[in-house]
Amino acid sequence: MFDVNINDSDGLQRAFAEAKPDVVSHNAAQVSVRNSMSDPANDAYVNIIGSLNVLQCAVEHDVERLIFASSSAVYSKPQNLPMDENHPKMPESVYGVSKLSVENFIRLYSNTYGIKHKIFRYGNVFGPRQNPHGEAGVVAIFTGQFIRGEQPTIFGDGSKTRDYIFVSDIVAANIASLGDVGDNDTYNLARGIGVSDFEIFDAVRGASDSSMQPRYAPVRPGEAMHVVLDSSKAQQILSWKPKVALSDGILQVVDHYRRTN
Repeated sequence: MFDVNINDSDGLQRAFAEAKPDVVSHNAAQVSVRNSMSDPANDAYVNIIGSLNVLQCAVEHDVERLIFASSSAVYSKPQNLPMDENHPKMPESVYGVSKLSVENFIRLYSNTYGIKHKIFRYGNVFGPRQNPHGEAGVVAIFTGQFIRGEQPTIFGDGSKTRDYIFVSDIVAANIASLGDVGDNDTYNLARGIGVSDFEIFDAVRGASDSSMQPRYAPVRPGEAMHVVLDSSKAQQILSWKPKVALSDGILQVVDHYRRTN
């Protein structure tokens, strides 16, 4: 176990030298779209420079395969839904730009140094232990607010849609990708179902046994209106499919925060 920041290149070098990994699953990131817009330099420092540190260590320590957690934020405004991996890429946020930049660096390193790779574009991942006080992870944020008796805020009119995927399904995809099947390619990972902000609010409210109404605030800069992903490629090539229903995942999140707060 190594507690190392990806921007600590010396610490990463020590961790790679001791662990000698064959496969690296790179999920470390600054994940807030809002923070990426207010502090783009920090987003680039963590997500781009930090990822380059990981890539350089992978080259120097003979890593065979890199799995990278990218995001649906790399896509442009949807021309069609659900969006497959070939959908145009024109990010609407600094976060999306940084993720797309790292994708391109990975392909460059793969072509130049022979590191095999898989790039996963996650939908909105949620699950227990997600930070309920952060700027990302609306299921956790709403859950924490309901449990604390605080009025949750919906940014916009509640009609924005996202494609939610439970964390254990993401873990399963990463484990399924440790081998060589499907190398050097890019995959969406989501359920393929658009769920509105108000539907998420209502589902978490019900699971939390609350009757509280939301407050509404303006949409934040950089937030896309609609995101739904086509994950059929991952299902066909990696033999992966999401198993956890949205309602079951929300119940697990609420149960976790009730037990830990």
